[in-house]
Amino acid sequence: MLLRILYIALLTYFIYKLVFDLIIPVFTTTRKVRKAFYEARQRQDPQYQNRSGNQSNSQEPIKPQGDYIDFEEVK
Repeated sequence: MLLRILYIALLTYFIYKLVFDLIIPVFTTTRKVRKAFYEARQRQDPQYQNRSGNQSNSQEPIKPQGDYIDFEEVK
């Protein structure tokens, strides 16, 4: 009888440790990482849209301005 109570108490303790030391921290860390990735993506989306908007404007041909000066490296 005493061994059975001891066995149930130890089993309960190990299940408690497993849940509160492993499962819950992994769950909360996963949630935080997903939230951080989501927020990072939200910050990058407007930047990406601005870049793509600037590229469409920059694709227009550039008109030459004056004479071309050849670059010579000075040593």
